[in-house]
Amino acid sequence: MILAAALIAGCVFSSHAQEVAKTGLNFGPLPAVGYSSDLGWHYGALTDIYWYGDGSTYPEYMWKANVEVSRYSKGNTVLHSFFDSKYLIPGLRVSAAVSYFGNNTYSFYGFNGASSKYVPEIDMITDDGLGFYLMKRDIFRIMTCLQGNFGESKWGWAGGITYWNMKTGHARNKGLTDGTTSLYDLYVDNGVIPAAEKDGGQHLEFKAGVVYDSRDHENNPTRGANLEVYAFGSPDIISKHDNNYLKIAAHWKQFFPIVQDRLTFGYHLAYQGLVAGKAPYYLLQSIQSLNMKQINTEGLGSTCTVRGTTSNRLMGNSYAWSNFELRWSFAKFRWINQNWTLATNPFFDAGMIVKPYDIDEQIAAQSNVSGKLPGTDYDLKDLLYTGNAERLHMGAGIGLHVIMNQNFNINFEFAKCLDPNDGNIGINIGLNYIF
Repeated sequence: MILAAALIAGCVFSSHAQEVAKTGLNFGPLPAVGYSSDLGWHYGALTDIYWYGDGSTYPEYMWKANVEVSRYSKGNTVLHSFFDSKYLIPGLRVSAAVSYFGNNTYSFYGFNGASSKYVPEIDMITDDGLGFYLMKRDIFRIMTCLQGNFGESKWGWAGGITYWNMKTGHARNKGLTDGTTSLYDLYVDNGVIPAAEKDGGQHLEFKAGVVYDSRDHENNPTRGANLEVYAFGSPDIISKHDNNYLKIAAHWKQFFPIVQDRLTFGYHLAYQGLVAGKAPYYLLQSIQSLNMKQINTEGLGSTCTVRGTTSNRLMGNSYAWSNFELRWSFAKFRWINQNWTLATNPFFDAGMIVKPYDIDEQIAAQSNVSGKLPGTDYDLKDLLYTGNAERLHMGAGIGLHVIMNQNFNINFEFAKCLDPNDGNIGINIGLNYIF
């Protein structure tokens, strides 16, 4: 995003003026220009708005708002608005978002990681109109979250409600031939995806937990730690598909300064898992968070969890993953009355499914199909279930970050998947560090 500004900034970083506290309103309408190897080219418009007041809280903002209207060349529509403030209500942090994500060609690679075969040669709309790894998925989501501290300590509480309206089905694209087989269709026809869930559903999701935060700055930390432990779940009171569920999530992030304000090592250990009930298949890939780093965090896979793997490659009931980064701020300067930092971040990510989703149904479905995928030499049995045990999935890479006022962070990240069954290379131009 704003590639021209980033390039210009890179040419003028010889200035070493001391960082100045920002005051008042800081914003700008920007072109949403980016690229994701999973979603394609990104185009549209977004606005990030920060209110710093008299500057006494800088680099922390008094409030932040974000609006985005954009599309991806592979068919994804994004309509998103977000608000966050620790000062709107004294003693409370208030966050809220309203979002719509429409995708007629959403990537779907099956369940349970290594037990689902990934074939790069059919991960596309083929010349004969086959889209085997494609389905339709639209999301309308309203999220709210409140957080507060326990006295003057670094410990606090968090709670929130999310409304989900998900619509799923067969992929739609002028390049697809009617009647062609997809993995989604095979799962529906053979009971791996229950009939009641195949078209999506609506859910009210509640979450509550505890937070510890000693970081020096939330969006660009150089020291300190952050712990989030919370439960979330949904009583199936709207769609009534027997999808009552309870999950627990835990995130531990820690940062160590190696060279003061210049070189930082950070890592993130995370777990999200089902503890009771049955979650619908279309919510398996949703990675819950208290404070949004990305407008839609999904996994495991792609830009938000295990970089380099294909988007949503790993879907199950429970996940564990980790991220390790070395963040080097190699230039700091003032330009156009803003504080800028240029940083690079070599990283390593790893994760795996620790509790599978309906693997018995996946195995049973294999016995119900025969023959080959039309137009290919691949057996449908192998595409439904490989019999491979789950294993650790890994990716490594490096990124370049252009950071304005320690909050607005434009990233360019390149990652290599270390297992060919999970993908190959991931390229992303977006916003923020992933943790």
